[in-house]
Amino acid sequence: MQSKAATVDEYLKEVPADRLEAITTLRDLCREKLSNHTESMLYGMPTYTLNEVADVAFNSQKNYISLYVTGTELIAKYHDRLNASIGKSCIRFSKPQKMDMDVIAAMLSDIAAMKYGQL
Repeated sequence: MQSKAATVDEYLKEVPADRLEAITTLRDLCREKLSNHTESMLYGMPTYTLNEVADVAFNSQKNYISLYVTGTELIAKYHDRLNASIGKSCIRFSKPQKMDMDVIAAMLSDIAAMKYGQL
């Protein structure tokens, strides 16, 4: 869904009930692991930027939940543990139950570490 919401809080009000818990958990993980990033709505979805570079975004699409991340090497690192359809920078979860939040949290931690030269 391409949201016209101005804030992530407004966006969450539009998320289908069966996906709300997963999307809220995903947001909480982004806010925790990417604490120096700015949360905003870009391209109709929640986005986390640092120094004007969008590192992570997510969205509730018609048939899946998408997670967009920078760094194709990270996607390759976690590929076998994601249980999702994976593109160059997009991870598509067909059902919220398929989202392993521990694996996503580790990936977000790696993104933060890369941004600060710790990885």
